[in-house]
This record gives sequence, structure tokens and C-alpha cells, in this order.
Amino acid sequence: MARAFIFPGQGSQAVGMGKALAETFAEARAVFSEVDDALGQKLSALMFEGPEADLTLTANAQPALMAVSLAVTRVLEAHAGLDIAAQAKFIAGHSLGEYSALAAAGTFSIADTARLLRLRGDAMQKAVPVGEGAMAALLGADYATGVAIAQEAAQGQVCQIANDNGGGQVVASGHKAAVERAMEIAKAKGIKRAILLPVSAPFHCALMQPAADAMAEALANVSMKAPCVPLVANVLASPVSDPEAIRRHLVEQVTGTVRWAESIAYMAREGVESFYELGSGKVLSGLVKRIADTATGTAINTPADIEAFAALPK
Repeated sequence: MARAFIFPGQGSQAVGMGKALAETFAEARAVFSEVDDALGQKLSALMFEGPEADLTLTANAQPALMAVSLAVTRVLEAHAGLDIAAQAKFIAGHSLGEYSALAAAGTFSIADTARLLRLRGDAMQKAVPVGEGAMAALLGADYATGVAIAQEAAQGQVCQIANDNGGGQVVASGHKAAVERAMEIAKAKGIKRAILLPVSAPFHCALMQPAADAMAEALANVSMKAPCVPLVANVLASPVSDPEAIRRHLVEQVTGTVRWAESIAYMAREGVESFYELGSGKVLSGLVKRIADTATGTAINTPADIEAFAALPK
């Protein structure tokens, strides 16, 4: 039975995340300490205690989510027999989750990943002045319909599909006026619901080009190894292992579509039956069944989840 390990993206953060792991496992405490040291900030205290408004800031949420994912990974390795190289066919992550996946598979060190995600969060936040961009979920739309709506709505501005999350959920991103037009067009086309998302910037669209440039520079100067198993990349929805190609696709990902539904469907076609979401929340494991009805999705983020995974046949 083939397995894949998947790693959550922004939106899965919550005050208290990782706290039970830190209280129970030295390996989790070591990861949180390493991230704190790399950033020169007590990020773990913010994760455990809040305030929520500060944790939600992009520059904090991105490294914080990675920290929990890597804490789960290290605890599973130490106490539940996890060996990604031997047990996984693929890894994948949703947006920033690609960095978590790559750190778990040995491409980046934890400290480098924390610094890259702090820079990525800062650069994405600064790329567009507050109020100029927006994102909206088009619920009940498939990817092709979403792309057609975004193209019609653009009218000389930026409007792109940022996320194809599966299960009839696509997300439009771009100039605020263009995204609002997309919402009206979607309603006129009979799309079930169109909802503005409470985000601080229009991620995964061409307006993020300044952030893509910043990441190109940062990634050019960081040490990278081939992951121990292939990464199914967001912008490809297919596997990649070469570090130079991964570097390039991580830059493209800042302005490109997160092709999550296609990524899960690809892995399922390649024989993956079990997807394990390592990190905060259970958004991705919930999406698995809506995308691939032959597969199961399991979230692992508590001591009880660790114990349940340890009991599974390896």
C-alpha cells in the first residue's frame, strides 16, 4: 500500500498548535528551539499562547506551520518508526507546505527553512499595498470554469486562479476590483457561492512578482540536497527531485497556481492509497476524499495521533 506525506499551508495555523507535542516529546521541543534560534524570535511562545492576530501575520504563520510539521515528523521518526525514504512514494505540500515537505525529506535544514519562510512571508506581504489586492473562493466551480471566470474578470488587471483545492473549490486572486468582478461573474454563471477571503495579500498571482524575485535570490544562496523521495510540485502536479528544478519551481510557485487537486489525483493514479497530513489542522486530509475516492487522508498532529501511527504496519 503506497503512502504519501503531505504538509499544510497557510490557514491551518491556530493558537496552541504544537503545544501538546512540546509538552510530551523532547524531539518537538528541539525543533521549536531550533526555529526560535534561527529567527531570533520566541516564535514557539506565539504559537502556544498567541495572540492570534500576531500568529496569523504571514511572516509568522509560515515558519510556525513549518515548525509544527517538522516537529511531528521528528517525533514520528523517533517514536513511531517513520522513515520517509522507505515508507513514502511521494511528498507534497500546499504552498508554504512545499518547504515543510522538502525539509522533512532532507532538502533544506530546519533553520534554513525557517529563514526562507520568514523572508517569503515578509516579501509576499510587502509585494502589494494593503487594500489593493484580494482573494475569493469560488465554491462549486471546477478549475476550467474558474480560469474562464478569472480571464473574463481581468479586464486589463490581474485576476488568476491561485488555488485549485479540489472538491469544487477554486480561489481567485489579483486586483481587488478584478476579484470582485470575478465574484459577480461566478454568480451569474450559477456558481454556488463566491466568498471574499480574510487574507492580507493576493497570493499566487502575478502581483506577487516582487516576492518571487526575492525568493529567487534567497534560494540561490541556500544549500539544497535532492529530497529522499520525489516532491509532487504545486506548479507541475507531477514529481521532481532535482534540486535545481525544485529551486526554479519554488520561485514559480509564488506567482503560480497551487494545483492541489491535480497533485492529489496524480499521486492516487500512481497507486497512493494513504495520505498522511503532518502538521497543524486537518484541511488537506479532509480534501483527499473529495479528490480521490479510492484514498484515505489522515491528519497527524497530537500525541494520540503519533501513537495511532506507531501501531500501523510499516
